[in-house]
Amino acid sequence: MDAPEVDLDLARRALLAEGDALRALAGQIGDDFAAAARRVFQCPGTVVLTGIGKAGLVARKISATLASTGTQSLFLHPVEALHGDLGRARRGDVVIALSHSGRTEELIRLLDHLKARGAQLIALTGTPDSPLGQNADVTVCYGPVEEACPLGLAPTVSTTCMLALGDALAIAVMQMRRLTPEEFAAYHPAGELGRKLLKVEEAMMFRRGEQLALVADTLTLGEALAAAESVPRRTGAMLLVDAGGRLSGILTDADVRRLLLARRGEDLLACPVADVMTRNPKRIRLGELASEAMAVLNRYRIDELPVVDGDDKPVGVIDVQDLLGIKTLGNARD
Repeated sequence: MDAPEVDLDLARRALLAEGDALRALAGQIGDDFAAAARRVFQCPGTVVLTGIGKAGLVARKISATLASTGTQSLFLHPVEALHGDLGRARRGDVVIALSHSGRTEELIRLLDHLKARGAQLIALTGTPDSPLGQNADVTVCYGPVEEACPLGLAPTVSTTCMLALGDALAIAVMQMRRLTPEEFAAYHPAGELGRKLLKVEEAMMFRRGEQLALVADTLTLGEALAAAESVPRRTGAMLLVDAGGRLSGILTDADVRRLLLARRGEDLLACPVADVMTRNPKRIRLGELASEAMAVLNRYRIDELPVVDGDDKPVGVIDVQDLLGIKTLGNARD
């Protein structure tokens, strides 16, 4: 059986219908939306999203967006709530209930129980005079819509409006919280932005006093190697410091191997470590981005990068293994 032709005009009309609905919705944002945003912002507990079917799927996404932008949030399935999960909702929580008709039976049955537990209720619906809209503390309504489905039945335009309103609410509250890029990154540590905004002190595994021995540059090579072995697990580089504790040099395991091969027969252990260390090594300061450290490692083809404080005193070492998966920023400095 041959497949029928794809109706591209229908697909375009669906997109236009959803776009037109969103443009109209933007003009409807007003006091009710602001009241909802204030309740979410001031919520002393958890913002609970709930809904059935397609509205429930949209509710899950809105909950995830709130959580990722600084608002504690979870999704509560209405049926599961009526069978034990109601304990997830507590006094002080704000519940955002989604239903296009506002008459979804399982959702309406849940309302009294939520209010009895002291939760505030925000309705996100297309029907303000529905049981959901009338019993909510705040009702955000997008009004009647015509679904893009050829039968006018499948939730399309209505769910798009719900999702867009949820996004707008999350973004409005995010701005009210004055969420910084660093705070946002803390909620996305494995994401692209999280990797880009990770600081060197958060990425480095080798830290002073834990797995990093700082060695005086006045010692012999043998004494320096012995001092470096004082920590149970060490990096592949030895950091040398002057009398003031400032970074003066670096000596890697690879440097030592090359030195032994190049100067066979010499009593290398007795020579001053200052004579064989790399002076004024590349370094990065506390507070700099880990992706900047990766850029330096890549640019100079090195595997270890000292991390120093404002006084140029070593506080750790960034190893290339610490930074696997972190992408280099295009504007990294030398």
